[in-house]
Amino acid sequence: MKFAIIADIHANLEALEVVLEDARQQRVTHYACLGDVVGYNANPKECLDIIRSMNMPCVKGNHDEYCSQDEHLEGFNPHAAEAVEWTRSKLSAEDRAWLRDLKYHRLVANFSIVHATLDAPKRWGYVFPSDKFAAAASFTYQNTGVCFFGHTHVPVAFIRDSVVRGGTYSKFRVETGRKYFINVGSVGQSRDGVAKATYAIYDLDDGSVELRRLDYDIPKTQAKIIAAGLPQRLADRLAEGR
Repeated sequence: MKFAIIADIHANLEALEVVLEDARQQRVTHYACLGDVVGYNANPKECLDIIRSMNMPCVKGNHDEYCSQDEHLEGFNPHAAEAVEWTRSKLSAEDRAWLRDLKYHRLVANFSIVHATLDAPKRWGYVFPSDKFAAAASFTYQNTGVCFFGHTHVPVAFIRDSVVRGGTYSKFRVETGRKYFINVGSVGQSRDGVAKATYAIYDLDDGSVELRRLDYDIPKTQAKIIAAGLPQRLADRLAEGR
């Protein structure tokens, strides 16, 4: 059993299609989504339709929540708020209901998935690579050996045995007796300086987790953002990976 773990698609159709094609080439058998299917980029409906049609386990991200509701976005980043308002206008009532009904945390096979943190998944807290204390708080609530999360768009693997440690990764094996809290990066809006579509493959048969980074048609995605009237900054940052 081999899972593609995808997160933070953010309505980037070009990146999602490249990731799904690569997953097929890697003979992935199952999929799981860590949320934020929509927001920021210009193809929310198309990306949502793909994830729904694949019937994969999916948890709710903060942008999924904001885009499925009508609440005023007070205190929101202006670019993100503009994208949320625009996305709301592109989704049907059925789409928004599907997003609203997503759970904040799920068990999949023998591992778990969450968008943000396990200790307070509805508060959308961030676990950055340097924040071992935030990772430790999630480990307290982690009942599986492995939990995958997203939200920061920055790949990192935290390991808890006698202490909590964290760092970047490309591929490693899951060891019995340890717990792993793993960020798989972002499909649609990289923020670690690597301007690629990023996801992870978890091979349950050999116990390995592999980070995959893929080129996609960034200029095409940028052109769609501009054509939709979304903020220029949302297009520019894709090429920066920030």
